[in-house]
Amino acid sequence: AVVSTQSGHYGRDLRVKMNGSKVHTAHRLKTFGVNMWAEFSGLAKECNATNIGQGFPDFPCPEFLQAEVSKAIAKPSANWYTRTQGHPALVQALATEFSPLFHRDINPMTEIVTTVGAYEAIFCSIAALVNEGEEVIVIEPHFDCYKDDMAICGGKLVRVPLRCTGDATLAKNWKLDPKEFEGAFSERTKAVLLTTPHNPIGKIFTTDELEYIGSVCAKHDVIIISDEVYERVVFGDNKHVRIGSLPGMWERTITIGSAGKTFSVTGWKIGWAIGPQHLITQLQHVSSCTTFTAPTPLQEAVAGGFNHERSIAHTEDAYFKWLPAKLEDNCRKLAEAFRSVGMIPVWPDGGYFMLVDTSPMGWDFTEVKSGRYYDVDCVKWLTREFKLATIPISVFYGEANRHLSAKYIRVCCAKSDETIDKACSIISQLKKSK
Repeated sequence: AVVSTQSGHYGRDLRVKMNGSKVHTAHRLKTFGVNMWAEFSGLAKECNATNIGQGFPDFPCPEFLQAEVSKAIAKPSANWYTRTQGHPALVQALATEFSPLFHRDINPMTEIVTTVGAYEAIFCSIAALVNEGEEVIVIEPHFDCYKDDMAICGGKLVRVPLRCTGDATLAKNWKLDPKEFEGAFSERTKAVLLTTPHNPIGKIFTTDELEYIGSVCAKHDVIIISDEVYERVVFGDNKHVRIGSLPGMWERTITIGSAGKTFSVTGWKIGWAIGPQHLITQLQHVSSCTTFTAPTPLQEAVAGGFNHERSIAHTEDAYFKWLPAKLEDNCRKLAEAFRSVGMIPVWPDGGYFMLVDTSPMGWDFTEVKSGRYYDVDCVKWLTREFKLATIPISVFYGEANRHLSAKYIRVCCAKSDETIDKACSIISQLKKSK
């Protein structure tokens, strides 16, 4: 038999085929291809570009967390397998941290599960709760792993876009159309997947918006999966409201968090899900037969990190005060740089990211004939020609609404001073087409 593979970008069929053989991949992987992060991050590395695209902080881990890792590794028990559902020290720290935020006493053993990053928490939520053929409504644009997790689990993603209302340069003005949102529900709807603060737009859903979403979910008796990994990065007078904390929402809501985003250590891959026992138990089942457990010393260190932060919460040394202030300042610097050359930033309410409208530049990539969307060609051009790596927005949309991405690119503000300064210097060299 001859083995052949199809190469190509994400979305193409990369199944291995052998003539006259059953040695080929499962049909549920037929839409999988080269991961978009591998494509754009690989190009950034190849071009030695300043990377303000991918959402990883490139500044040092906080010193108190470095100390917690050292202490954890020195404990013999912290280097063994730990409790499958979550390291006892970490689930207790999470219960202590989040109980007042949810206005209830969270049971650390039955209402929390720790995972290998928020990525796994999202997968476990879908795998545990969505049957083949059932539908999950997602607010668009959305993080790419949602669609892949749904494909693996046999569910169907139903997309409802945020649309600009009023001043499109403010993330808060990107809103759901109630008619579109309510029209997306059917007898097959099992859950709604929400992201706040939002990636990639940077919108933080208000209490009124969350109460509306919750009321529609209650009307149709569906689960809410709320991805809140950027909860600690809130700008200005905005407030992060947890939909699971609203009246009547706890029993139907899974709230997902991330130590990587909370403490700027994305490589640690420690995440969690919090919710009612009848839902969290099912996630615990899935996690136990996939990754079994997240790394013990890192869970121990994250627990210590929360305890440390709680001890200085009301002081100027608090990391949870420093982080949003620093990222907001970075966003402001990047926004000013883009405005200075004629581009239009969309000011975020919080999170790691900011959208930038490149349309005023008049750039034209029709001669490239790549078969890709404008923003993809634009991002590749900026990376190759100017050594500035960003991320296209069209990859966060399904085909039907991809036109809404227009000529936006996404930039990440969770970067070091050096990276931000380099990026601003490069941006200053960009010119409009004549």
